[in-house]
Amino acid sequence: MDNRIAIIGLALSATGLVYIAQREGYSAKAYPDPVHGAKVATIGYGTTSGVKMGDTTTPDRALVRLRADAAEFEVALKRCIKVPLYQHEWDAYVALAYNVGTTSVCLNTERTGPSTIVRNLNAGQYNPACEAILLYDRAGPVKRPQDLCSHPDNRTCRGVWKDRKALRSMCLGEPVQ
Repeated sequence: MDNRIAIIGLALSATGLVYIAQREGYSAKAYPDPVHGAKVATIGYGTTSGVKMGDTTTPDRALVRLRADAAEFEVALKRCIKVPLYQHEWDAYVALAYNVGTTSVCLNTERTGPSTIVRNLNAGQYNPACEAILLYDRAGPVKRPQDLCSHPDNRTCRGVWKDRKALRSMCLGEPVQ
């Protein structure tokens, strides 16, 4: 028996929220985004919207903001994902969207149709959709194979690749390393 939950009834779980908070880390002071620099100031647990350099926060306020930010990503994901999901699948997709944006999760790179994740999900191909999380293996422009975070010679974004493998495991219902 399949006990996936209708997409409308899903919300990021405490496990998913803690995963995002741990991955993002906490900063009381706004800092430049690692990829986009000072034009995208980041604070708390990865919050960027409305943040400017010089802003400060507290752990409690940052956690409340993380939950509110995640809720916005959930609303956007519910527009493109039309099938029921397990809680762990939902948590993985929300965590991915929190990191790369919902446009990247929902649309292909040309933005002319659904992404591999969404295309697979909406066709009922759950495992291939989870595997497609591994396609998000870049942090900035890719000009050569070594720029991919998954490339063995990449030394600048190995954490991104570790995160994608963890999200893939989460999505598949496997233990997260």
